[in-house]
Amino acid sequence: MPDVIPRWEWRAFGRHFGEAESRLTALTPDDEQESDEIYVIASAGLNVKMRGGLADVKELRQVDADGLEQWAPVRQSSCSLDTFLAEFAGPRSGGRAVRVHKRRRRYTLEGYLAELADVVADGRRTRTIAVESADASRVLGAVKALGLCGYVNVNYPRGLALLVGGEPARCAAIDVGTNSVKFHVGERDRNGRWRTIVDRAEVTRLGEGLAQRLLIADVAVERTAAAIAGMAAEAKSHGVLATVAVGTAGLRMASNRGRVVAAIEARSGVRVEVISGEEEARLAYLAARSGLGQITGSLVVFDTGGGSTQLTFGHDEIVDERFSVNVGAARYTERYGLHAAVSPDALREAMAAIAADLSRLDGRPSPDALVGMGGAVTNITAVQHGLARYDPAIVQGAVLERAELDRQIELYRSRDADRRRTIVGLQPQRAEVILAGACIVRTVMEKLGRHTLTVSDRGLRHGLLADRFA
Repeated sequence: MPDVIPRWEWRAFGRHFGEAESRLTALTPDDEQESDEIYVIASAGLNVKMRGGLADVKELRQVDADGLEQWAPVRQSSCSLDTFLAEFAGPRSGGRAVRVHKRRRRYTLEGYLAELADVVADGRRTRTIAVESADASRVLGAVKALGLCGYVNVNYPRGLALLVGGEPARCAAIDVGTNSVKFHVGERDRNGRWRTIVDRAEVTRLGEGLAQRLLIADVAVERTAAAIAGMAAEAKSHGVLATVAVGTAGLRMASNRGRVVAAIEARSGVRVEVISGEEEARLAYLAARSGLGQITGSLVVFDTGGGSTQLTFGHDEIVDERFSVNVGAARYTERYGLHAAVSPDALREAMAAIAADLSRLDGRPSPDALVGMGGAVTNITAVQHGLARYDPAIVQGAVLERAELDRQIELYRSRDADRRRTIVGLQPQRAEVILAGACIVRTVMEKLGRHTLTVSDRGLRHGLLADRFA
């Protein structure tokens, strides 16, 4: 072979790549190719494939401290398919042949080459995003610029082995909310089912004081960045292939969100993608449907948090409408002093404000099913069942009635935050915002004409994993 320059390569596998994918697809590709190939999952250190009658073998030369891999072609030759398979996938080689169909789009962006490809391997679908250059620093810069530092570099042989070989794949999702940061590590089996490895939340109060100044305070940034850094380290300890993070209402509102996102990335190595309220609602709907099994007829899924509430209207598998409203527990807690015990008149004033801000629900038909998710809904359910220790098996699929909401609203109204913390089932960190959260849930039920709702312990983070890595 003529002299070749080894190239540094970085690649990730998934279903969607968020902002990175959007940034590339907004460009005109340099070229598009569609091909049928045969890869051989062989010994470590080789990338073996055949395309168009040409056998192509690359050798892994080195792996640097950042996990980048340097590959160099060592053989390119014409041969028959039988000869290729006999040499690389025969009984003595131990290799496995995988039929791959690719649709590749290549882009040039800021001096580096990037590729986005749809891949079908032995009937299983995935996507890849890749960056390559003879200069390792360019590859690292591109990965950072695209916001993909949370992904592990996975070469083609390894990625195909995960896809078709049945090996479980672990991924992590982080939901950066106005009041809390939720963290989930899931393991996906070859049939697409997810098993929970880690699921927890930390109350960081990112949106503390946000409503007044539209600025996230430095102390709130520090709390949140520290929590996310710990979660990212924990995800790595579980061997995840990727850690993805999204930010919701608090970051959408903040005028300094760019600086906040940069500070979190510098501390944790994870880029937080600030998503729209409509996208948040879509992911919540996906999480609810995937977690509760078959739901027939019309369905409304709502996810209420510290800064906003997302609502998705659909039927069967179809989403008809989705939107977000600036109705969140932190907002009303600060405005009406709901962290403390309040009078019945003060409570009525707060609920009237919530009802007015939820006027977009007025006059809608009652759905066949209503599903609620988020910290307020799950904490109310834990209190209903007296769970001294949270048990997702009890919470998931539980039914909440309006009468129980009324009971708990009165329970919280008559107590300040310190006394609420003695209530069995209530997360101590949610004592300040639980009254406002319960009022929001109660108002949604009333406006949609439902006396009951089904609780989803799943949330945005579960929908994010299903969307990005299904």
